[in-house]
Amino acid sequence: MPKLFIFGLGYTAKRIANALQSLGWEVVATGRNGNLSFDDVDGVRTALASSTHVLSSVPPDRESGLDPVLSTYGGDFGRAWYGYLSSTGVYGDAGGAWVDEHSPTGTGRRTARSDADALWLELGARVFRLPGIYGPGRSIFDRIRDDKAHRIDLPGQVFSRIHVDDIVGGVVAALESNAPEGAYNLSDDLPASQNAVVEHACTLLGIEPPSLLSLEEADLSPMARGFYAENRRVANGKGKRALGWVPKYPTYREGLRALR
Repeated sequence: MPKLFIFGLGYTAKRIANALQSLGWEVVATGRNGNLSFDDVDGVRTALASSTHVLSSVPPDRESGLDPVLSTYGGDFGRAWYGYLSSTGVYGDAGGAWVDEHSPTGTGRRTARSDADALWLELGARVFRLPGIYGPGRSIFDRIRDDKAHRIDLPGQVFSRIHVDDIVGGVVAALESNAPEGAYNLSDDLPASQNAVVEHACTLLGIEPPSLLSLEEADLSPMARGFYAENRRVANGKGKRALGWVPKYPTYREGLRALR
């Protein structure tokens, strides 16, 4: 029986674990919802020794910039298959142009994430670069309900996004097919402005969209403001070709309709 060790059983990784368990995999994980503490070094190393696959969803440490999984357990993976949930933020700002797995990385605001991404690739991992993630309990509908949805007047600004179930589909396909080492963008087929997503969600809810604001008027947090500082379209062709992956929700329209 294949055994997957997951570092960081969060929103996305928990869904990956559930999908694999339904396919007969054994899954052991650290994190709030896991069965091991990250700091239980002996327990983690014992579990790693019998794991056939390792997946990390743990981001770099905000203060040190180091990847805690690689810093603590990078020498304990043995001959296991291993993967890493990264971010398309590694590509930085592309001025709205398309980026793929051959595009340069490390030029954006997420330098620590880019460094971790590069380290995992050097180790021979399958690195899944993810754009904005949405799904049950984490979508524009929740932001509208909490009065946190914004429409920002930034003509030409586009983003890519991905439904959490399509991340699960891509990662499971990579695990079960023993996908080649390297980076894989898992994103939907239709990069679009955040305004378009907000407006479509409001149409589904039968309400008026929020007013169009300038970036200054929106009074966003530094983190949210940084979201609007980069503009790119993420190509997903490699994931489709190499993994046989077909997004269940190819655009935000199908994804939001399923969540409605």
